Amino acid sequence: MGDVESSAITVKVVGDIRRLPAQQWNACAGTANPFVQHEFLAALEESGSAAGDTGWAPYHLVAEDAQGISACAPMYVKSHSQGEFVFDHGWAQAFERAGGQYYPKLLIAVPFTPATGPRLLVRPDLARDAMEDVLISGAIEVAQKHNLSSVNVNFPTEPEWQRLGAAGFLQRTGEQFHWQNDGYESFEGFLNALSSRKRKAIKRERSGAIENGIEIECLSGSDLREEHWDAFFDFYMDTGERKWGRPYLTRPFYSLVGETMGDRVLLVMAKRDGRYIAGALNFVGEDTLYGRYWGCLEDHPFLHFEVCYYQAIEYAIQHRLGRVEAGAQGQHKLSRGYLPIHTYSAHWIANPSFRRAVDNYLDQERAAVDEEIAALDAYSPFKKI
Repeated sequence: MGDVESSAITVKVVGDIRRLPAQQWNACAGTANPFVQHEFLAALEESGSAAGDTGWAPYHLVAEDAQGISACAPMYVKSHSQGEFVFDHGWAQAFERAGGQYYPKLLIAVPFTPATGPRLLVRPDLARDAMEDVLISGAIEVAQKHNLSSVNVNFPTEPEWQRLGAAGFLQRTGEQFHWQNDGYESFEGFLNALSSRKRKAIKRERSGAIENGIEIECLSGSDLREEHWDAFFDFYMDTGERKWGRPYLTRPFYSLVGETMGDRVLLVMAKRDGRYIAGALNFVGEDTLYGRYWGCLEDHPFLHFEVCYYQAIEYAIQHRLGRVEAGAQGQHKLSRGYLPIHTYSAHWIANPSFRRAVDNYLDQERAAVDEEIAALDAYSPFKKI
């Protein structure tokens, strides 16, 4: 895309976030969400995790004025739909059966990260609506210029989703399970809000998880060392190879995030007989703890729930965070205090006929998501008021 002048705003694409000043990018991103920080995105690129040869070619959208970056969006040219957690494989197959070419496509998202957060990043001294429109029109122009099938925005905030819908993007919803902090003073206070049966079950799981001499360590900041990342990378690779088929994150990624944003990392590790056997990687936002990766080398009853869910709840209570997002999928989270919520994505599709077909599908899918969330609410583990 060539530079586009609009009221002293220049819009361009940049293929390496490290070419952009971190301070200017972060001024647009804010501090609430760690995944849109320059440091996180740069670690993905520098480590080779998000790169052209993995199907994630960086193509970041940047608007500039006389003061520097005025708005930006983490954007990628995708040659497949892996690692996105918003599933459009069926769309791709249908379009290609009809003679179209679905890939490459444009994606505005954080690679491998199904966590809701801002996607249209605007410097706070500027009019947000106007600058979001600049980014939206810029992304569409990139797709049109390069004959790309679509522009997809995954896990935006709800206001951004509404803005994208007003701009002609098709609106899609999904479902995740999040824990909400209702002002609990302690983990016991959270348990007291549950039904008796669920409360007893969680206590049983927590005590069972640390049988067999298992110890739990919570590490952050300067406590993070290379030995911890070595162990956790083994967990990540084991889980990825067994469940996902392709682990994207390389070993250097972990060292980079530990070095550049270690104070926003919470690494929960389980140790037995002096050896790390399991762990969960979390990132800390201003009001949210984000659970991202889990892995283990030994199977122990309830250890996954303790390391991923209960330790996260304890941390959120202790640090007065508003919620825990424990990643994609998992109705098993419901009985452990994580309730269903909507997630969002938005999709601009170039081909009119294909757009109409997807639009019809999404009408039905949104209704189905609404119905499922309403049905799951009936199974809440919390006491009925």
